Amino acid sequence: MHLNHEEIRKNIETEIEKTKVKIEGYREMSQTLGPDNAIGRLSRMDAIVSGSVAAAALREAEQKLANLETMLGKVGYEDFGLCSQCNQPIQLRRLMLMPQSAKCVNCAR
Repeated sequence: MHLNHEEIRKNIETEIEKTKVKIEGYREMSQTLGPDNAIGRLSRMDAIVSGSVAAAALREAEQKLANLETMLGKVGYEDFGLCSQCNQPIQLRRLMLMPQSAKCVNCAR
């Protein structure tokens, strides 16, 4: 497998920017409503549930961002593109689709 490190680096940087935008959106969505907002009880419950879902998505996006930044720091090193568990090459397609992946498909299961 021949890795084009520059192409992968650009892909990771693009994904970092997309993830940062998502994080900002999730932060806005996960803000709680103040008690002074005049909405009905069911609407408030719906807002609380939506906020909880957004908070979970925010945590997931923040973890993805951390993993992307870690992978960006590894691009160009000899062990980049090798599974962190089995030390076998990670498929190029996986690296391009999920650049935050440090494991091959088999080890990620």
